[in-house]
Amino acid sequence: MKFVDEYRQGDIARKLADEIARLTTRPLKIMEVCGGHTHAIFKYGIEDLLPDNITMIHGPGCPVCVIPLGRVDDSISIALQPGVIFTTFGDMMRVPGSKTNLLDAKARGADVRMVYSPLDALKIAKQNPERQVVFLALGFETTAPSTAMTILQAAKDKVENFSVFCNHITIVPALKAMLDSPDLQLDGFVGPGHVSTVIGTRPYEFVPREYGKPVAVSGFEPLDVLQSIYMVVRQIVEGRAEVENQYGRCVTLEGNGRALEAIFEVFEPRDYFEWRGLGSIAHSGMKLKSKYAAFDAELKFRVPGLRIADPKACQCGEILKGVKKPWECKVFGTACTPETPIGSCMVSSEGACAAYYNFGRLSKIAGRSA
Repeated sequence: MKFVDEYRQGDIARKLADEIARLTTRPLKIMEVCGGHTHAIFKYGIEDLLPDNITMIHGPGCPVCVIPLGRVDDSISIALQPGVIFTTFGDMMRVPGSKTNLLDAKARGADVRMVYSPLDALKIAKQNPERQVVFLALGFETTAPSTAMTILQAAKDKVENFSVFCNHITIVPALKAMLDSPDLQLDGFVGPGHVSTVIGTRPYEFVPREYGKPVAVSGFEPLDVLQSIYMVVRQIVEGRAEVENQYGRCVTLEGNGRALEAIFEVFEPRDYFEWRGLGSIAHSGMKLKSKYAAFDAELKFRVPGLRIADPKACQCGEILKGVKKPWECKVFGTACTPETPIGSCMVSSEGACAAYYNFGRLSKIAGRSA
């Protein structure tokens, strides 16, 4: 298939891995920020190709994984209110709150529906004018433009029974929190691809400028990821620290202007937003501007708004920070599986735990612990 097979050629992958090994034997820790990269690394066996001195650290780039328990509970609280149709993407249905999840709320009688886009939720609102329709908006700058455009459309069409429970987050404050964390010492970053198609590569320039760490924004095919790792390692060996763009076929320096305009029109930064595992990060979340308050579910409905600690058995927070690997969690693969997830890292399609579990890492883990 054109434009796919070109990025999955095994002989080129092995050459890239050999080049990485030839560059240095120095132990290096490189974080792939995006959950999509984590899955590519495991699905295509990239970790097995890399030399032993290169350690890939899984970052907080899975938006479902970083939603704290309290925000899940708030979602369930809204869904259970009379007259509400609560809509969400499929991967949020089974994310555990402190006691239950949205799928269980649906079984208890809540009208919870899976949608593929916020526009689907707006359509449901138009079809059910006597009901309140709420869309659970989440994700980085990748998905924020679609939510913003839907709110603009709802305002234009004067759809008064539609609102958004906003959990959109931004990537730059999260990166800064990772770099400031004393728990984690990193040598470089494989930068997120999807987010960068919207915001461009310029926002990452603070990483080499202020922290002296290289960044290579990467695509999602195996050769993309390997080339990005090569670019990061080469920068380190050559004593450079800059932002390189491996994903030039989709990402530009300035990003997508029209998408950014929609975000800036509808949203503004929250003072603080809580991230699972990372705590509260200043200006890392988005909220609706006051001119669109009529579409803000947090103002339309009464929600608990409680901060709830993660279950002690689940070490999702440490995994999101890259401090621990999924297989180091005591419940991984036993009490916590994709069928019975305890943490969001296992239930999300982009979660590191799900990647380890689904792509055959259990045999390798067993070998390490033997």
